[in-house]
Amino acid sequence: MDDRPYDLILYGATGFTGRLVAEHLAARIDAGSPLRWAIAGRSDTKLQELRETLSESGAGNAIDVLTAESDDPASLHELARSTRVLCSTVGPYAMHGSDLVESCAREGTDYCDLTGEVHWIAEMIEAHQESAQESGARIVHSCGFDSIPSDLGTWFVQESLREAHGVYAQRVRGRVGKTRGSASGGTIASMLGVVAEAGRDAELRRRLQDKYLLYPAGEAPGPKQRDQFGPVFDSCFSRWTAPFVMAVINERIVRRSNALLEFSWGRDFNYDESLLCGSRAQALAISLGLGAGMLTVASSPGRRLAQRFLPSPGEGPDRAAREAGFFELFFHAEHPEKPDLGVRARVRGDRDPGYGATSRMLGEAALCLAEDSIGVDGGFWTPASAMAGMLLPRLEKNAGLSFELVEDD
Repeated sequence: MDDRPYDLILYGATGFTGRLVAEHLAARIDAGSPLRWAIAGRSDTKLQELRETLSESGAGNAIDVLTAESDDPASLHELARSTRVLCSTVGPYAMHGSDLVESCAREGTDYCDLTGEVHWIAEMIEAHQESAQESGARIVHSCGFDSIPSDLGTWFVQESLREAHGVYAQRVRGRVGKTRGSASGGTIASMLGVVAEAGRDAELRRRLQDKYLLYPAGEAPGPKQRDQFGPVFDSCFSRWTAPFVMAVINERIVRRSNALLEFSWGRDFNYDESLLCGSRAQALAISLGLGAGMLTVASSPGRRLAQRFLPSPGEGPDRAAREAGFFELFFHAEHPEKPDLGVRARVRGDRDPGYGATSRMLGEAALCLAEDSIGVDGGFWTPASAMAGMLLPRLEKNAGLSFELVEDD
């Protein structure tokens, strides 16, 4: 692929999150870098304006501008043929991303995105896994807040337990702690799209309840585990917990990581994720609020009402709000034989999760694919199974994330 004109193309660069990714890449790729990259999207005018803005950082003049339409497969195929790595922020991905993934899988082009649409990921794997394996394309979905902190946090705490005691945990608990920020308009649009589609399709509803939906073909599922819908007291953390809205994607990504890591954590491995609360009353209120919200958006009138108050794709907080945001997640790896030897880790981010942190995580994932020898063959991977050992230090150095061991409370 040395004859391809670009090492990296960012597609969807003029959207709200896309611009943030472009700014991060421009800051990371200095004028003397050998990495050849371009920004792409629908509007040449908007792309030129973005290029001009990025030139203020000293990198804009080295960035090419390419146009492509998400509903024009030929233009997407040309993008994929032109680069070694393609990074996409154009969602909802189930509506706008399928042709691009197909093109990358066919052309041997590495790919990463921000999707949290678990059913679409499953569809892409089923449709294009064989093609990606044949071409050598490494396809890595969910490289933002969904699901890098959960996926790499689990990998980190598992490796820490192995280094300390020579074993992996059969169960890891993921718990969301203090957070300031909001979900992106694109994430909300994707969630509303999934809810609308599930309301019309009983088979899709069944698939969304399957915690092993992303398991490789032919692999038997692990132990049955239901999604959390109400308040639950976690004796390990000595805290009440409530359902976490992103668990539906994060839990399934982590399970796929275990499978792709040749079941290093065991075929009975279990990962569950929930929100830490200060009291049972708070956990109950959050659970009821989440349930009411899901019932509201399950109907067409409810979705239309919700869309009046929620951010739309292309909208988001200003720089001050993004930089004032933060998040923290905890991961507890249980020793399989001696509970008192369990290991706990904390993952922190210094920007709001939906925009500031997500954009930098995706940018670093794209650079990792472009610059590092990640050592996996073509196919559909998760962030942890494809590049955890190389991506984690990148995130700590360049994306404001930290991974550290902490004492149990």
